[in-house]
This record gives sequence, structure tokens and C-alpha cells, in this order.
Amino acid sequence: MKEKRTEKLMEWFVGPYKVKRMVLTNTIELKLPSTIKIHLVVNISRVQLYKPQVEDQKVVPLQLVVIDGEEEYEVEKILNKRKIQERDKFLV
Repeated sequence: MKEKRTEKLMEWFVGPYKVKRMVLTNTIELKLPSTIKIHLVVNISRVQLYKPQVEDQKVVPLQLVVIDGEEEYEVEKILNKRKIQERDKFLV
């Protein structure tokens, strides 16, 4: 059975990736790792300029918690809960 894609939970953009070459006036070829299973040639309307993080912006790294030898993240607060295909999904 094919796994159903949940568009709401998917990332809007992935990357950043470098442009390998311009194929046509409106298409480019990307340098992608072999783990990404998409076509290398994409329309330029699907690509967005990478904006690095703003200088002096505070970055709070998540704290790792080790339980029974496995690394886990401690949840600060559960904001919402919903049931999708008999499974609970949490917004943390």
C-alpha cells in the first residue's frame, strides 16, 4: 500500500542546493544529493533564493535528553492534538 502524503506537514522548501547549469530560459539543473528522489531539472518558479539567518538572531538549540541509551528531545509544551488515520499527531 502506498503511503499517503500529508501536504500540510511537508516542508515548503528544502535546501539550500546549488544550481548546476541553466538548461533553458526557464529551467535549471540542480546539484542534489543522491538521497533526494526528485528530478534534477526544475522550473525556476519552483526555486527560491536562499536567505541566511539574520545576524545577531538568537538561536536556541534543542536540548537532548538520553533515556535508556537513546537520545530524545524534551517537549516543552503540547499546543494541539489531532487524529489522522487512527494515529495521534501532536503540535509541540
